[in-house]
Amino acid sequence: MSSESSKKRKPKVIRSDGAPAEGKRNRSDTEQTFIPHPRPVSLPPQEGKYYSEEAEVDLRDPGRDYELYKYTCQELQRLMAEIQDLKSRGGKDAVEIEDRRIQSCVHFMTLKKLNRLAHIRLKKGRDQTHEAKQKVDAYHLQLQNLLYEVMHLQKEITKCLEFNDSGVSFPNRLAEKYRECLSNKEKILKEIEVKKEYLSSLQPRLNSIMQASLPVQEYLFMPFDQAHKQYETARHLPPPLYVLFVQATAYGQACDKTLSVAIEGSVDEAKALFKPPEDSQDDESDSDAEEEQTTKRRRPTLGVQLDDKRKEMLKRHPLSVMLDLKCKDDSVLHLTFYYLMNLNIMTVKAKVTTATELITPISAGDLLSPDSVLSCLYPGDHGKKTPNPANQYQFDKVGILTLRDYVLDLGHPYLWVQKLGGLHFPKDLSQELAGHTVIADHSLSASHMETTMKLLKTRVQSRLALHKQFASLEHGIVPVTSDCQYLFPAKVVSRLVKWVTIAHEDYLELHFTKDIVEAGLAEDTNLYYMALVERGTAKLQAAVVLNPGYSSIPPIFQLCLNWKGEKTNSNDDNIRAMESEVNVCYKELCGPRPSHQLLTNQLQRLCVLLDVYLETDSHDDSVEGPKEFPQEKMCLRLFRGPSRMKPFKYNHPQGFFSHR
Repeated sequence: MSSESSKKRKPKVIRSDGAPAEGKRNRSDTEQTFIPHPRPVSLPPQEGKYYSEEAEVDLRDPGRDYELYKYTCQELQRLMAEIQDLKSRGGKDAVEIEDRRIQSCVHFMTLKKLNRLAHIRLKKGRDQTHEAKQKVDAYHLQLQNLLYEVMHLQKEITKCLEFNDSGVSFPNRLAEKYRECLSNKEKILKEIEVKKEYLSSLQPRLNSIMQASLPVQEYLFMPFDQAHKQYETARHLPPPLYVLFVQATAYGQACDKTLSVAIEGSVDEAKALFKPPEDSQDDESDSDAEEEQTTKRRRPTLGVQLDDKRKEMLKRHPLSVMLDLKCKDDSVLHLTFYYLMNLNIMTVKAKVTTATELITPISAGDLLSPDSVLSCLYPGDHGKKTPNPANQYQFDKVGILTLRDYVLDLGHPYLWVQKLGGLHFPKDLSQELAGHTVIADHSLSASHMETTMKLLKTRVQSRLALHKQFASLEHGIVPVTSDCQYLFPAKVVSRLVKWVTIAHEDYLELHFTKDIVEAGLAEDTNLYYMALVERGTAKLQAAVVLNPGYSSIPPIFQLCLNWKGEKTNSNDDNIRAMESEVNVCYKELCGPRPSHQLLTNQLQRLCVLLDVYLETDSHDDSVEGPKEFPQEKMCLRLFRGPSRMKPFKYNHPQGFFSHR
């Protein structure tokens, strides 16, 4: 057996550049047998010459192939009989046996080639049959349409033939219909004449009104148009909303023509806020007696009084400013800005609308919710507490612990919202206690307007991209765009089988996420998800922390592998290396800007890493049977170092894995 195995030849590699073939070169010419083939399909010289069996099928005769098949089978039978005869003699004919074995191998290669050609012919035959079937189906559909048209025409002909069944002849009915139409025509003509006279008299009146109002419009600089109506309404805005309105309008005219700015609310209520209470002073004497009688009858409880004081303190201005920010994919971010008069802060409510209706996946419920879509637009700005330090003293008087309980109704007081309104609150309380008043500043709003608008557009596009990706992830599909295909090998066996959202409290209770929790990266403003990747009996859990600033801030993965026991980064160095490949080397997975494919690329990389981990695991010789995960990935070196680290780095375009 050792002598036979030593004589096995390595497969030859035909190179297009004319390089010599690898393998043994000292064999005699009698051992090299070539199978004649038809002339190969010619290709352009700049592309090189390649052998194509599909092109060869069209050039070969099936009958001759069948004759070649019978001839090859006969030759194989003959060679096998001769080998059997030589072996039965027991003589020293090893050279002749080896020669016949080589000829038999050549015939086996011929049979394999004929088998492949037969399969190619079968596939082409099926394709031709399918095309013919499609044509027949198309003709059948046309026939059905024609039959439907014939049936429809027959019904119309039947209706025409039955038209005289009412007893009145056809010409008489047409004459009655004609007279009826003439009478209706006369009525309509009279109505048209009356309306023409009214419109002709209305036009001079409108012209005279417009001419009479021209001096007033020129004097007040108020043309009769929607834009100037908005400016007239803006006079009744509070200073922060007025600064926002002016700066947003200027930014829209100069930089973003799609930005829409409008004012909503009751102008009459806004005017009433600034009316001096002169009439109420005259009636104080009359109202005092009535109040004394009512207080004797019923006094409000302390709880009711506190509720009234809270409502008064959290009262919003009647007018609000709306910004509609349009993105590239025709999605619109609707922002409504409010001003809390007694707290001297601004709040915002957000809503995202898309050109097409979105099917919301279960795991994407919080992506576009008004409570979290703008969270942490700037780092640390979650909008759950008031930015004005003086408000805390006001809250203590009415029993309000924190503004967090009221943000759903009032809106979120983000810091960037205050800056867009020109408000800047000092951190030192001594200035507030000294009677310092915060005044809206136009320059502060203008310096933050452009950056904030770009961040808002980026946030909406990022959330919409995640929304679409989550719909695929929930069905076990990891979407990888064509621009990112080169980052992964062609065959990935591990598959994502589960993608769900988890609560912040559930994430904190996971035993393999303690490192992230202790590092302070698991904040309640983040979004948390659980992914499950499986291959055979191996199950890999991945707890994902998605920062609101995705994709400028990458997601964080923590892994737990259930296979031959439970393995985490605390007891397996290779699991720690897998986490490093996904979390630390994320820049390799960003893809083209604006890097919206980062999360799905990380998940696809995780599937590839699990394949490498399982395929490079050493096989236990005490266990009978084949290896559960045969090695399919090409690795330069399976292990390195005393910790036996595995090669997780994928090298493109060579297609092999190596150590970092």
